[in-house]
Amino acid sequence: MDREQAYALMLEHTPSESLRRHMLNVEAAMRWYARHWNEDEVAYAVTGLLHDFDYEQHPEEHPTWGVGFLRDHTDTPAEVLDAIMGHAAYTGVARETRLARTLFAVDELTGLIQAAALIRPDRDVRQLELSSLKKRFRNRAFAAGVNRDEVEQGARELGVDLETHMANVLLALQQTQGTTEADQPGA
Repeated sequence: MDREQAYALMLEHTPSESLRRHMLNVEAAMRWYARHWNEDEVAYAVTGLLHDFDYEQHPEEHPTWGVGFLRDHTDTPAEVLDAIMGHAAYTGVARETRLARTLFAVDELTGLIQAAALIRPDRDVRQLELSSLKKRFRNRAFAAGVNRDEVEQGARELGVDLETHMANVLLALQQTQGTTEADQPGA
């Protein structure tokens, strides 16, 4: 599976612009970490794009439905499928690879960053500062749906301190902000 195929599947199964934006943000953070560690950037991108593609149409079966669909209809590598299963802690699937740990670590944090950007007067993530993001992170009433415990756990599983992890993911989103979906890396 290449990025173009993953992007098409994401569009086909995800009508919500906000969920599409989330998956593109996760893709950007995944790509950043892939480059940082000299890992397979396409595998990381595909994982980020597809991790929630089934959520709107099959919320009660997510991510099991999506992984089953990918297994039956695509050539998605097992490592990507395992990472998608592992990003949802309730599945009980262990995150045994760096790919899986990265997806888990960036998923919730990208949501917090997006929410922090949206309350800015300019709504521009490129102007969001790490100090402001850290303040929002500590305020559990802000973006209450973001699981801070999972963000902290994800950073620990990656072996990156929380502040560095927040700075990395913020940078990843700032580097891709302002592009259209078609202009996203790998499009």
